[in-house]
Amino acid sequence: MSSLSVPAGAKPFDPTAVAEQAAWERARRYAVPRPMIERAAERRSAGDWRGACAAAKVDVEIDPAYLTPELEEDLRHFAPDLLRWHLPRFASETCVIVPHRTLLLGEYGGRTLHVLTPPAREAPQRLRLRLGTPQADGPPGSRVLVAVEDWSGHRCLWDVRHTAGLRTRYGGYRLPGFRADGTPLTGDELPDADPGRADPVAFAEWIGRLQDLGRYDEALDAVGLSEVLATPGTSDAHWAGLLGPMRADLTLLAQEIARLRALGTESVMFWTHARPRLSLTLADLRLHTSSAEGTPCVPLAVWQRHPDLVLLHDGRLAPEGLHPLVRDALFPARPPADGPVGPPDPPAPEPLRVRCQGERHQIVLRKGQLEVPHTAEEQRREETLRALGGSVSGCTAVVLAWKDGWGWLPHELREQVRDLFLRAEHGDTAGVLWLLDAGVDTHVRGTRRRTLLHMAHLMDHRALLPRLLDAGLDIDVLDADGRTALQVAVREHGSADAVRALLDAGANPRVTEADARPLSWRARRLGRTDLDFLP
Repeated sequence: MSSLSVPAGAKPFDPTAVAEQAAWERARRYAVPRPMIERAAERRSAGDWRGACAAAKVDVEIDPAYLTPELEEDLRHFAPDLLRWHLPRFASETCVIVPHRTLLLGEYGGRTLHVLTPPAREAPQRLRLRLGTPQADGPPGSRVLVAVEDWSGHRCLWDVRHTAGLRTRYGGYRLPGFRADGTPLTGDELPDADPGRADPVAFAEWIGRLQDLGRYDEALDAVGLSEVLATPGTSDAHWAGLLGPMRADLTLLAQEIARLRALGTESVMFWTHARPRLSLTLADLRLHTSSAEGTPCVPLAVWQRHPDLVLLHDGRLAPEGLHPLVRDALFPARPPADGPVGPPDPPAPEPLRVRCQGERHQIVLRKGQLEVPHTAEEQRREETLRALGGSVSGCTAVVLAWKDGWGWLPHELREQVRDLFLRAEHGDTAGVLWLLDAGVDTHVRGTRRRTLLHMAHLMDHRALLPRLLDAGLDIDVLDADGRTALQVAVREHGSADAVRALLDAGANPRVTEADARPLSWRARRLGRTDLDFLP
């Protein structure tokens, strides 16, 4: 029995892992808003599975003639918001869904129930639920990697009847590193030697510690993967370089490999959107580190270190910030919450102070504009000065940067803009409208100097467009790339309805891009046959 001579829980600093945690923290705040979760739960409880899908931005593309009793029973317990919670995401500023994934949920009468993720990274964050032959290829003429993931054996990720599996796969009664009520264990409470298999949770904690300290050979041997992953000349450094960046949880990885081998699966791929990729031919235990054409992928949520547990352990997320189904499944002994469970509401704008003319002036977001303690004449004078090439500072500099997207903003306002546009990016129309009602300026510009008009195709344009146009936004205003909202909607997979709405609002369909190509040509180039109405 080996032991460790370092403090429990110690591990090297990994800046990449820290950046990924920050991305997942944003994902948990913005990607699945609490109103979406609550509305989907309400519709599901009423037996309205189509309404639950609509609430979770899942487009149902199923012929009612193929709905069997078995399929309808499963769809009544389908939680599209829970599936959305577990989707693979880019560890980026926007933490959007990885596109071109086909998620297999089950077989029904020779037809496959499956979910398609968005067609591009910048596309609206909508999913499609289909019944039939899964999509195997990307868009015509494209070279995108289209991965098929088998979620059918992991109903805990999308079926409300099986959510306890999120916990029981670790051993049942609690999660590694936590008590059953969700409070984290201290370092002294974690094992400093191999506890054996009698306590599966403590054993998982031990394996995790070995991984944290880079002792992969020992960890692989303990979980029984040495034979499966046997490669001549391997070392701790080799496995740390391969499995470390993949964020593999060796306990879960071993469990999934054993399950797949018992099912007679011949080969699988443990895929991440960044290299390396681990491909296993299970029949003869051959290991590859590159993708194999047509090899099915195991869902990331099945074998990676779960981001929720990492965030909870590091104090970046409280159990009450989890999806309610996830909170109840992971921590069954946790007392009822005092308030709502799920991602937080948008933050209301608060007054801030900036240094101006040797004083500290208060700036307030109110009624859709920044209010500053200066007269209109003073502000016009400062604006004229900048237009003539002079420099401005203080309140005027903040107001101008807020309006046109260039220049310095105080941290509080930068965070306000970031919050607004991240909600827009994830299609949170209710959150965006709430912020506008709370006083945020409809003219504000975000990343790449985009306005909310440029983001309208990502949200419910029917609710948002009238609000923006009534506020006086120019329908053909340009972003930093010189594109209008209509051009962005066409390029970035906005729906035909959103494109029509922009046209009906007066958007110029004859606008050309830098290469002088008309918009209709761009639509055809992108395979947008649904936009044949563009002139």
